Amino acid sequence: MEFLLQPLTLLTFLPLVGVLVILFMNSESKNAIRWVALGTSLITFVVSLWVLTQFDSSNPDLQLEAKYPWIQVAGWNIYYYLAVDGLSILLVLLTAFLTPISLLSTWTAVEERVKDFMIFFLLLEVGMMGVFLAQDLFLFYIFWEFTLVPMYFLIGLWGGPRRVYAAVKFFLYTMAGSILMLVAILFLGIKTDTFNVPTMLARLPDLYATSISPQTQMLLFIAFAAAFAIKVPMWPLHSWLPDAHVEAPTAGSVILAGVLLKMGTYGFLRFNISLFPDATVQAAPWIALLATIGIIYGAAVSYAQTDVKKLVAYSSVSHLGFVMLGLFALNPQGVAGAILQMINHGLSTGALFLLIGMIYEQTHTREIKVYGGLWKITPIFGTIMLIASLSSMGLPGLNGFIGEFTILLGAFGSKAIGNPWYAGISAIGVIMAAVYILYMFQKVFLGPAGEITEHHELKDLNWREILTVAPLVIFMFWIGLYPKPFFDLLAPAVEKLLSALPL
Repeated sequence: MEFLLQPLTLLTFLPLVGVLVILFMNSESKNAIRWVALGTSLITFVVSLWVLTQFDSSNPDLQLEAKYPWIQVAGWNIYYYLAVDGLSILLVLLTAFLTPISLLSTWTAVEERVKDFMIFFLLLEVGMMGVFLAQDLFLFYIFWEFTLVPMYFLIGLWGGPRRVYAAVKFFLYTMAGSILMLVAILFLGIKTDTFNVPTMLARLPDLYATSISPQTQMLLFIAFAAAFAIKVPMWPLHSWLPDAHVEAPTAGSVILAGVLLKMGTYGFLRFNISLFPDATVQAAPWIALLATIGIIYGAAVSYAQTDVKKLVAYSSVSHLGFVMLGLFALNPQGVAGAILQMINHGLSTGALFLLIGMIYEQTHTREIKVYGGLWKITPIFGTIMLIASLSSMGLPGLNGFIGEFTILLGAFGSKAIGNPWYAGISAIGVIMAAVYILYMFQKVFLGPAGEITEHHELKDLNWREILTVAPLVIFMFWIGLYPKPFFDLLAPAVEKLLSALPL
């Protein structure tokens, strides 16, 4: 009973209660199934707030630990080990926050196999929570791989016309990188005689001085980085992302952009930087180069899109490039800005995907050229879309500006990157974001009426749709106007992480 009532265990596996209830429900009771799934996710969000109240933001160490022996055979000491710290607390809250919002967006969008959809979505929440809380590498890998299965089915069963192709591509790309990470995990486990990350961190310095060469450390860094870079996705490993986003159902796109991509950046933060400090410093300029290319490339390709959902999908390549640049600035400003920008991207891009899904339900097209003049017909929709768009492009006063400004501040003064030109070129990406975002907004909402606007009786957002996006808008303004509470949660853990680096 103590195990089940432990806060992080409860937070991770509570969605399974909803899964079990839904399994025994009649498939035809669609509304009842939706309410059970939504209620379960809301209770999980409440539990995440309870975890936040018990979290000591001044403590840089792991907190609320749940640690139990799990697999003890042939010298292998694998633990069920969950804990949270400043590096993960905001991502845990983001996961619990976006899940009920995503489920609420499916009320009229998902009509077929509602029971199966809700089961897979709640299972996905279990996997995502586990990834951000696991402190044993073996357990982390299980949660990491587990997330592939429900997301594969969400895209493959409820996606667009090319859903099977997109689902298989998503699965194979992620699995390919994960195999390299598994090999590295096994090597570290054998060398250190543990998969427990804190214990491993204590033993690795001696091993680096004796039996693990700098070349081996770099190979281990690359093996982990392959899995995480695909998930981010970093240029040039990004090609699975636009297909997955475009074909995924709206709720799948929201959770893919809002949370699943952050599993990659979190992996770099939690494991690459802490486990391989020398390799991290050595690789920082190269990661910064790839991140800068990704920022410019993602922005340029976004401008070229005719499908509004694909435009937002490619923008994620650019935005996550900023996150990677901040992480490998390896200073407090850059890393804290990168973590906050993970949250910002989940809010702004999640809102954009929700809004695109809402208009798609009425028009069944995402082609930019057929819209025009939507502002006069749907002023509430247009207003919220404008706020989300300005947030995405980094307008001062909204959340995107805070993250990007802090990242660029860190990158300009970074000893690890060693060249301010990366930050200077990346700053051009902010201008390019304004170009493609404002271009999209002007074509869809302003100007002469398009084919869709003329021939469809479009309705503005209803109360359910407003309620779905309103919480995201509130946090866009909160972080944009008063980010201090969020930075306070991060600061001690970030300082502790960076203090171990040879800089």
